Amino acid sequence: MAPRVLISDKLSEAAVAIFKSRGVEVDYEPDLGKDKDRLLSVIGQYDGLAIRSATKVTEKLLAAADNLKVVGRAGIGVDNVDIPAASARGVIVMNTPFGNSITTAEHAIAMMFAVARQIPKADASTQAGKWEKSKFMGVELTSKTLGIIGCGNIGSIVAERAIGLKMRVIAFDPFLSEERALALGVEKVDLETLLARAEIISLHTPLTDKTRNVIDAAAISKMRKGVILINCARGGLVDEAALRDGLESGHVGGAGVDVFVEEPATQNTLFGVPNLVCTPHLGASTSEAQENVALQVAEQMSDYLTKGAVSNALNMPSITAEEAPRLTPFVKLAERLGLFAGQLTETSITGIRLEYEGEVAEMNVKALTAAALTGVLQPLLQTVNMVSAPILARERGIQVEEVRRAQAGAYESYIRLTVKTERQERSVAGTVFADGKPRVIQVKGINMEAELGPHMLYVTNEDKPGFIGQLGTLLGEAGVNIATFNLGRLIQGGDAICLVEVDGEVPDSVLEALVAVPQVKQAKQLRF
Repeated sequence: MAPRVLISDKLSEAAVAIFKSRGVEVDYEPDLGKDKDRLLSVIGQYDGLAIRSATKVTEKLLAAADNLKVVGRAGIGVDNVDIPAASARGVIVMNTPFGNSITTAEHAIAMMFAVARQIPKADASTQAGKWEKSKFMGVELTSKTLGIIGCGNIGSIVAERAIGLKMRVIAFDPFLSEERALALGVEKVDLETLLARAEIISLHTPLTDKTRNVIDAAAISKMRKGVILINCARGGLVDEAALRDGLESGHVGGAGVDVFVEEPATQNTLFGVPNLVCTPHLGASTSEAQENVALQVAEQMSDYLTKGAVSNALNMPSITAEEAPRLTPFVKLAERLGLFAGQLTETSITGIRLEYEGEVAEMNVKALTAAALTGVLQPLLQTVNMVSAPILARERGIQVEEVRRAQAGAYESYIRLTVKTERQERSVAGTVFADGKPRVIQVKGINMEAELGPHMLYVTNEDKPGFIGQLGTLLGEAGVNIATFNLGRLIQGGDAICLVEVDGEVPDSVLEALVAVPQVKQAKQLRF
């Protein structure tokens, strides 16, 4: 029986043709995503669901999708998909991360021109029969300093276009190396420097806990008077009320906004303020981009439903059916080692070294390296996957090294991941035991054995009496239950590491109290 796919948002007709040509039955109902009740009633009939942004793939919808195997998002953003709920039900979530990069970058450049030359207001005035030539005095982009926040795929395209316009480009991105910045022709700076120097600021970063309201009232106060702000990335990166205040006071000279916290933005605090150009999330809205992402999502979903091939999956590694039984536990290990290191890394990454020893060195280490890179980059980029991770690492100038060697130690298979930053190197190693579960066996050269649960507490401390008692007391008083407790040290009285699995979130107040303990050097909550 042929697999069935429902397209519930508007996609190019070419996508329908691709599904049919590859033996997949397809129903094209481009307005169904807006009818939640009807979508809920029919979703159980389908193996695949192809969407854009209108359809909301919620836990409730997934619970009704008894046969659903894959959700394909034509585009990069998956804010409308409950990925943890999909993962829990075994539903693969795919996106098309690179199909609309050029289109989005071009829209950002267009918004810069529109704001700098007041084109929308000048057009409206002229078509109203006025001739207010002196009213619409603009500014040139040539020789202006453009500050790019987030210099990944789209940000780097904006940088290249801006350099072509003879602009000076500075960039802030924790994952941008000096070498990559040099190759792009941009100057790498910290955020404070960018805010102080840039005459135009353009945002090109995902929306994460770290980037939410990255442009708030405090950030705006540090900007140059008359700065132009462009956001064609994600709603929520900019505090809209703070931007309104900045525009009304004149501290912000103008803004171009394509994305909003609440969409559709039929009402918004920004509407009506001076020197503002708004568009209804048009960043990816060109015929070329729509065609690209539609074709890609149809190809990816068809390949999975008919052949079992997985690509651009956000919650499943790309592994062939033949490799899966042997490789999957090590993919999980590699990704968790990367996630461990990524959550502890707060400065620019210059290199990543992966050492494979024993039987694992004979496996498909390309998939393992991609899984490790996914883990390292995920804390900042969120939507990174095994297909995009190597590309994103290369774009940021991160040098990736793979080392294979025969078994030399006590473990039949062994993976060590080392992250190199501008200040230090940090390594973590692990293996897979006979039970198929990945375990950490070494952190920063300190031997220990720990299974990684959903919530972990990572503590570096001095090996002195009293620490364990104080840790237990702090967690107990906060009602945080300890599931497992793992310790390791270099020498008696020297550096030590504590990895504690807990049954839930550790309050910030507990972390602050823990850091205040004399023996403690660092305390951080990790999530897996």
